[in-house]
Amino acid sequence: MSSYSSTDSKPPAKKRGRPKKVKAPAPAPEPEPEPTPAPAPAKSGKLSDKQKAELKSHMEKMKKGGMSQSEMKSHRMKLMSRVRRGMSVKKAHDDVMGK
Repeated sequence: MSSYSSTDSKPPAKKRGRPKKVKAPAPAPEPEPEPTPAPAPAKSGKLSDKQKAELKSHMEKMKKGGMSQSEMKSHRMKLMSRVRRGMSVKKAHDDVMGK
């Protein structure tokens, strides 16, 4: 039990430490105008029918050139990733083969 009786009230608690300074709210910085992005070529993540046809004919050439099945799969995946980013099949092939 406490040392105070029911009729007595506790003295108010004393605050310790320095009084806090109230800071004025900082003015909001003016928003910078957003630069308008240049229209990018259509990169939907999927190959168009034309790109698919070019890739298919390219892979036929590689098959006739003597690439093994596992090499062809790896080459195709590398080409597809580059073609999705906007490269042509020819440029992608040159990039992959290091020319």
